[in-house]
Amino acid sequence: MSADIVIDRLFEALVSGDRPGARAVVAEQGKQGANPELLHTDLFWPTFEMLDKLYRNDQIGVLAHNCATRLLRVLIDQNAARLLADKQSKQLERTVFACCGPSEGSELGAQIAVDILEASGFNVRFAGGAVPADEVQALVQQDHPEVLLMFCSEPGDLPEIRGLIDNLHEVGACPNTQIVVGGGVFNRVDGLAEEIGADLWAADTLELVDTMIHDVEHRAAPDQRTVGRKRKTGRAA
Repeated sequence: MSADIVIDRLFEALVSGDRPGARAVVAEQGKQGANPELLHTDLFWPTFEMLDKLYRNDQIGVLAHNCATRLLRVLIDQNAARLLADKQSKQLERTVFACCGPSEGSELGAQIAVDILEASGFNVRFAGGAVPADEVQALVQQDHPEVLLMFCSEPGDLPEIRGLIDNLHEVGACPNTQIVVGGGVFNRVDGLAEEIGADLWAADTLELVDTMIHDVEHRAAPDQRTVGRKRKTGRAA
């Protein structure tokens, strides 16, 4: 069965609120050999993107969207437990504080990325959405995470992220904290991430995860060729 057909089946079960049907699709893929990471990247992520796109375009209503996002979150949480059980034994020794926009979709997309980062060996703290910028700044200045990761799906989230980055640069208290951004708004406006002062970014959330992993590998082996979109490896110590 093709990947598109499986995604369509899961999508239809989600928007109709068919909880047993949605679980059956996931279980079937597991029996066919899909490991937890593949379920996150090749099933849950494209299904989330389809759901988010149709909702933004008013092609599905609030009822269907709410049923789908809440059920998809349950499936992602359940799979995350299996994903972390297969977690790499080698830690990447990179502390990450992550947050995102306030919408349900923003949190769901960010959660998929955070799960994969943690399973890849990052030490992640995820605050979700609607955290005031001054609280984020206070935490960064207090705990000095090596990475501040911010997902931004909605244009309305951008001014607060831009202001937070400007304040962190002006204060200069955390010069070694790498600022990483990702999400739909940065994909839609080329050059935006660099303009607002981010150190690392990518076109979409899953590519951002790959870029962060390759960035760590590059730090460990500077002569190794890295992959990813436009990139900066952070400020000098």
